[in-house]
Amino acid sequence: MRKIWTTIDSADDSVAAVLAAEALRTAARTRGQEMDVEVRRGDAVLRTLDPSGMEPADVWLSIGDRAADDPRFAALPRVRGSIADVLTDPGAILDRLGGAAQPAEKPEQATGEPARDSRRIVAVTSCPTGIAHTFMAAEGLTQAARALGYDIRVETQGSVGAGTPLTDAEIAAADIVLIAADREVDRGRFAGKRVFASGTKPAITDARALIARAFTDAQMQTGSADEVVAEGTAASTGSGGPYKHLMTGVSFMLPFVVAGGLLIALAFAFGGIYATDESQGGTLAHALFTIGATGAFTLIVPALAGYIAYSIADRPGIAPGMIGGLLAANLGAGFLGGIAAGFIAGYGVAGLNRLIRLPKTLQGLKPVLILPLLGALLTGLLMIYVVGAPVAALLAFLTDWLRGMQGSSAVLLGMLLAGMMAVDMGGPVNKASYAFSTALISSHIYAPMAATMIGGMTPPLALALATRLFPNRFTKEEREAGGAAAVLGLAFVTEGAIPFCARDPLRVIPSLIAGSAVAGALSMAVNAELKVPHGGAFVLAVPGAVTHLGGYVAALVAGTVVSALLLGFVKKPVVAAA
Repeated sequence: MRKIWTTIDSADDSVAAVLAAEALRTAARTRGQEMDVEVRRGDAVLRTLDPSGMEPADVWLSIGDRAADDPRFAALPRVRGSIADVLTDPGAILDRLGGAAQPAEKPEQATGEPARDSRRIVAVTSCPTGIAHTFMAAEGLTQAARALGYDIRVETQGSVGAGTPLTDAEIAAADIVLIAADREVDRGRFAGKRVFASGTKPAITDARALIARAFTDAQMQTGSADEVVAEGTAASTGSGGPYKHLMTGVSFMLPFVVAGGLLIALAFAFGGIYATDESQGGTLAHALFTIGATGAFTLIVPALAGYIAYSIADRPGIAPGMIGGLLAANLGAGFLGGIAAGFIAGYGVAGLNRLIRLPKTLQGLKPVLILPLLGALLTGLLMIYVVGAPVAALLAFLTDWLRGMQGSSAVLLGMLLAGMMAVDMGGPVNKASYAFSTALISSHIYAPMAATMIGGMTPPLALALATRLFPNRFTKEEREAGGAAAVLGLAFVTEGAIPFCARDPLRVIPSLIAGSAVAGALSMAVNAELKVPHGGAFVLAVPGAVTHLGGYVAALVAGTVVSALLLGFVKKPVVAAA
């Protein structure tokens, strides 16, 4: 049987390349195929291949966005693919090897399509809270465009901001702008270009079809860099629906929550429980508390509302949304009021934008004067006279209920929130739990966040432990991937469990949900509270970031062990495991 020599080449140091390697190894092992894999992540090379034992009947599998000619394998038939394709269906990639009979074809020959170098694409990929989906979408678009013979440049807007930012020259030279994002991105710089927007999932699962749709359905982004008018707003409004708009608000809100939570935790670490007293004025602890509580935390709800409105109505919606969010906070309506204000401002401004018709010479007044003024007036009046009081009463009820939860009710909530984190590993269910818990931090309710984060850490950690306790249930490649899964779990990157789930979802996912639910239930039972919505085990070292630290760690260990034991029980031994 011929051997598969696999090279995975990623332009950056993304986790997706390692996950793709593990998925391919698992699929090859299941089929009884021999495979060696070399992973290049940026400038680093993991396990360099030695082709000294190469046979003429072997085949070269070339994966990634920088898959260049490699003289080591030039004599072998070459099959190309993208990292996104591998993560979506590694078995389908291996199926292509059956037709590999010709050595080292050019990309346009391998796909059977002529090169069309005249078409240039610039793209932006982004997800609100995760890491993997941003880069998986970028990988998918890059590989699909190159297979079609198009030039492409992708800007990734991950959790730490824009990577490989697009230049003005690249945007000007592009035939089309493709935005694959689960939150709204700034379109002002794309004025005068044809723009098409979608979520990240189509870019991951079928990027070729997405690119074809983009060239067919893209619409002109009008206005200038300092002006967004009706057409751009309408395009934004129709892209993604309320869920996407909410996730955009959550994405922009997160830095305020993280900074404020850590500053408050440090204030209590330095000054103890009296750090908030006026008698401590002038001390470092009191200054840290003031910055975190009256600075960062004051802006949480306005940022949430402002960027929900921005997602719907573009920049003209930011000011009305933030004003409505601040009114919500002052009226006691909290994050629920902020969400309501964001949608009122966003859809209100978008509606006003469509209704108000001005001569072309006065169009510039709309985004800077008319829409902010009328939008703020509409949002403010509705918040004060209609929405504010009922939502404040609802939030007060929710707050009292959550703070008064004891015993079985608290345990049930912890089970639900943590279990949701393990359902789809960064998908809508996972993000719904995360967004709910993060928003509660603005109301100084921290226990749900603790349960949510522990539920997201448990799946990769459990899989890492299971590969050690029950090695015969896992392939050699899965056992080797256990170490990487452990690191990802400690960092609160639930996507580290995806390769294991992809190969055996019916057994793995229920086991992971059970362990996460146990961890979340125990977290609520010991009344653990977490003031920071990200960071995993690394943020636990910050004094005051989490309460009842010992019980919290015990809950994490318990949930991890439960899932690991279940995996050992339900998974079948691997035949001829190495």
